[in-house]
Amino acid sequence: MSPDYSPSTQTADWQAQRTAILFNENYYRGIRRKTRRRRLILAGVGAAALIAVLAWAMKPAGQTGGGRGGGGFARGAGGERPVPVRAVAATTGTVDVTVDALGTVAALNTATIHSRVDGPLLKVPFREGQLVKGGDLLAQIDPSTFQAALDQAEGQLSKDEAQRAGARVDLERYRGLLAKDSIARQTVDAQRFTVQQLEGAVRADKAAVENVRLQLTFTRITAPFAGRVGLRQVDPGNMVHASDANGIVVLTQTHPIYVVFAVPSEYVPQINRHFSGGDALPVEALDRDGKVVASGKLAAVDNQIDTTTGTIKLKALFDNSDDSLFPDQFVTARLRLDTLSGATLVPSAAVQRGAPGTFVYVVNADNTVSLRKMSPGPSSGDLVSVKDGVRPGEKVVIDGLDKLRDGAQVALIADSARGAASPATPAPPPGQRPHRRHTASSAAPSAQPPAAPVRMTS
Repeated sequence: MSPDYSPSTQTADWQAQRTAILFNENYYRGIRRKTRRRRLILAGVGAAALIAVLAWAMKPAGQTGGGRGGGGFARGAGGERPVPVRAVAATTGTVDVTVDALGTVAALNTATIHSRVDGPLLKVPFREGQLVKGGDLLAQIDPSTFQAALDQAEGQLSKDEAQRAGARVDLERYRGLLAKDSIARQTVDAQRFTVQQLEGAVRADKAAVENVRLQLTFTRITAPFAGRVGLRQVDPGNMVHASDANGIVVLTQTHPIYVVFAVPSEYVPQINRHFSGGDALPVEALDRDGKVVASGKLAAVDNQIDTTTGTIKLKALFDNSDDSLFPDQFVTARLRLDTLSGATLVPSAAVQRGAPGTFVYVVNADNTVSLRKMSPGPSSGDLVSVKDGVRPGEKVVIDGLDKLRDGAQVALIADSARGAASPATPAPPPGQRPHRRHTASSAAPSAQPPAAPVRMTS
């Protein structure tokens, strides 16, 4: 260290270095602050530009051209163009008031064929799944044991009958001697009791013979009724017993056949009014695709309502000559309760539900729409009957409903009856396709009343 480098000089150098360091830190901190501010400004400008681009891209076509754009739809008084819609006219027709319920097919009679005697199974002459008649042979059990027992019982009967005959002869002889006072009365009475005892033995032998003969008939197992046999449970050569749980085969009677289903209890008064009056209530069985596979009629009504579900069980009878229904099959049972004539019908696509309730949009003469509240009646997948709110002939909107409001201007893109463009309706602008909410609605129903009744569901 230099001799003239005093402590005061050292302190001054340290303070100078510290001042330089603080100056450098403040300088670079200012540079970083300016850089961060510049980045924030650039980010804000970029976000604003992106928002402007997105707003321009999402702006509906035709709103940038001012009041009335050439070649497009005419704008309404509020600056909005007419909404392209499709409408059809309400019609009148016949409505079937029906109720649908899930049902189970049940055989008219079902029997599990058991053996009533024990023995080896000789043969099973039926073919699995075969239709059999009442009395047809289903199984044959070895009858030799029962035939031998029958022969033994008949032999005992013959023996007792011979003893009875001899005792009767002796009784007549004793009675002749008693008349001559050549024999004691006690001997005659004893012989008479012997004859009665042998007569009882003969009656017991006859009952034994009939019992064994009955057991012999049990070796032939026949069908108790006409029906269809299932898969056999025992093969020939096995021992069968009267106590077997599974039996030999299950026999079901399917001509005719039942469908059991349950409907809500509020239909009970209407059902009982028709059923007790002798009216045949038609019932249809539908598969899972909604196709009618069989037609029948209501056969029975249960005597109590299920309190857990609030439903009552019904049973419908079907001829089933074509075997379209099978036991334990699930079907939809459609019970027709009534038929309404002259009902007002509208497509189900026109019926809307929201805050106003159930409503439709009705097209007015000035090509505006009115929100019309209505009371729907029985309906199906295609048509809904209207109790009030819509009159026959009024056009209701079925397509373009999501853009409508009460009093909106509309442009009909198709005629309700012929499906052609309405001559008073301007064509849509080029490159623009009308919005469709229901693709199946292009096949609009005819404005004329339907020729055949329309099946509806209550």
